[in-house]
Amino acid sequence: MNQPPNPAAEQAALPGCWWHPNRPTGLSCSRCGRPACPDCLREAPVGFQCTDCVHAGGQEQRRQQRGYQEAGFGQRTVFGARLSQSVLVTQVILAVNVLVFLLTVVQAGSLTDNELAPAFQYGALYGDATLGHGEWWRILTNGFLHYGPIHIAVNMFSLWMMGRSLEQVTGRGRYLALYFVSMLGASASVLLFGDPAGYPGTAGASGALFGLMGAYAVTVVKLRLNPTGLIITLALNAFITFGIPGISIFGHIGGLVTGALVTVALLYAPEVGQVRWQAIGIAIITVAIIGLIVYRGSQFPPETCRFVQFPFGRYYVCA
Repeated sequence: MNQPPNPAAEQAALPGCWWHPNRPTGLSCSRCGRPACPDCLREAPVGFQCTDCVHAGGQEQRRQQRGYQEAGFGQRTVFGARLSQSVLVTQVILAVNVLVFLLTVVQAGSLTDNELAPAFQYGALYGDATLGHGEWWRILTNGFLHYGPIHIAVNMFSLWMMGRSLEQVTGRGRYLALYFVSMLGASASVLLFGDPAGYPGTAGASGALFGLMGAYAVTVVKLRLNPTGLIITLALNAFITFGIPGISIFGHIGGLVTGALVTVALLYAPEVGQVRWQAIGIAIITVAIIGLIVYRGSQFPPETCRFVQFPFGRYYVCA
């Protein structure tokens, strides 16, 4: 004679949940095999897993993803850079410009006449001091000096607006190369075509910023993007460059052309060995610019430079 079923006995024979021992269960984790009640199981790609295994699997997946990205794999931009939301380089360049401006203000004791500061006089781009007196550092230091608060405010706003998106799409290394080679090209253009004895001297980040603008133009053409924003930006800056007295026309044009050339080297590099070809392209442009500067310097007679006190201020004069 068959015995009637005994649910209490069958339930007592089931193991208790690993996390809730007072809950008998016939289920188990498909990964570790431990018994688990329905509250402690989560749906997985294969079967159901306990909460501990789901957490451990998530951590392992994140570790693998980090290792994958650090190894240089993963989704990349058209420049060959890994996707990133970082704008650290732009922030650092902006901060350095502001700090240098504050230094010149303190040294000059004036917010608007900060060009009288010794740091400004030693850093601005004077053709005779650079080519005749061998003060080559001016080729780069002039890009961190600004005439008064309006000058630095406009340039830093432009840097923040253009630099953020370009840094994210080009990557830090390429963005640094683009910025500083454009600055070098702007200075070279001033030395090659400008007045060597021009005063009060060339200064400002606008040469490098026009390089970023040139990069923007090449990117729009390469990716066939909507050119409306580019046309408006170029038209506005052309008006500023040619319409406002005292603007370094050669510096702006030199930076724009150099930035465009650097971006061509970055965007049109072969996919096989892309980083190597990009580095070679940037190196060729940099060497060519330096060669032009050295050639110009060889044509310039040696000069002696010193500070001279004028009725309107103290200036660094070469003769």
